[in-house]
Amino acid sequence: MGAPRMTTVRSFRDLDVYQRAYRLSLDIHRATLEFPKMEQFALADQMRRGSKSICANIAEGFAKQRASPAEFRRYLMIGVGSSDEMKVWLDYSRDLGYLEATQAEEWQGEYARISRMLHGLIESWS
Repeated sequence: MGAPRMTTVRSFRDLDVYQRAYRLSLDIHRATLEFPKMEQFALADQMRRGSKSICANIAEGFAKQRASPAEFRRYLMIGVGSSDEMKVWLDYSRDLGYLEATQAEEWQGEYARISRMLHGLIESWS
């Protein structure tokens, strides 16, 4: 059995963490469209923006990584912050009855994994 094959990363879209965060942001977007009308410009909007922020920060940081690996790491840390922020919004959504507890817990776990993946990328990126 040989060593694992390394995939060339040519775009932010090649990053597993981006793909995972993007899929989750789509799920969050769809779910929040079902929130009560009074939440559409409050909690639902905040969740949509927060989930998309992770993807956008990965993309923006990746665009700057050739000139400054430190800048890429900074954007990834912003993504970690947005990922942790999403856990708070999921708590509110669950506790207000807008999301089933099992769904909120599943997404909480996904955001925990995304945070770990971002930390790993920060550590490994040179």
